[in-house]
Amino acid sequence: MWHCQYHVVWTPKYRMRILEGAVGQEVASCVRAFSEQKSCNIIELNVQRDHVHLVVMVPPKLSISDYMGIIKGRTAIGIFNKFRDLKKKPYWGNHFWSRGYCVDTVGLDAEKICRYVKYQEDKERQSDSRQQQLF
Repeated sequence: MWHCQYHVVWTPKYRMRILEGAVGQEVASCVRAFSEQKSCNIIELNVQRDHVHLVVMVPPKLSISDYMGIIKGRTAIGIFNKFRDLKKKPYWGNHFWSRGYCVDTVGLDAEKICRYVKYQEDKERQSDSRQQQLF
């Protein structure tokens, strides 16, 4: 019996707003596929324009750092293979994702965290539209 649940957030290099449309869909698809390969259960996944939120259960035999290395490494390879024009931009180098990630364990507040992850993008859009109205 185990319950190793994490909330993870990570960003593309330079926090580029590139994770929308086909690129964002590919990221989500890759995260789901590689998570399944490693017997990890995705509770909530939200790919936004400039960052990814993930709530995931990772078996104890796999450390969260190893899991994130797999997810970030393999999704970067997949993105650069599928969207070859991205690789030509000088700022990417060989890295699609920025270094590191934010991770926190999920416990009694799991429902609240999942709701936050699910609706984060809606709240961000509301905030953006309010800011645009000021100008």
